[in-house]
Amino acid sequence: MKIKLLILTVIIMLTAMTEADAQNRHRRIKQGVRSGEITRMERQQLAKQQRHTRREVRRAKSDGIITHRERREIRQDKRQTSRSVYRKKHNRRNRI
Repeated sequence: MKIKLLILTVIIMLTAMTEADAQNRHRRIKQGVRSGEITRMERQQLAKQQRHTRREVRRAKSDGIITHRERREIRQDKRQTSRSVYRKKHNRRNRI
């Protein structure tokens, strides 16, 4: 019983953190598009990366247990997407 409760708590916490991270990245992308720092193509690439990350999270949750390896892959995907947002916002390309 305690193990099931612990697993459920971890899944809920991971979901909440994933949603907050995704909303933050989405907000950063939206701000970059508004300011002209992110071009249309860059926005599409970033959206594709975010879809990939969401797919990874859904796949990991599908069996009810998120392994250490799955958690590590999700964390790497999030970091990569975050770095990509930063790089695309600061690459001196402007939307015309």
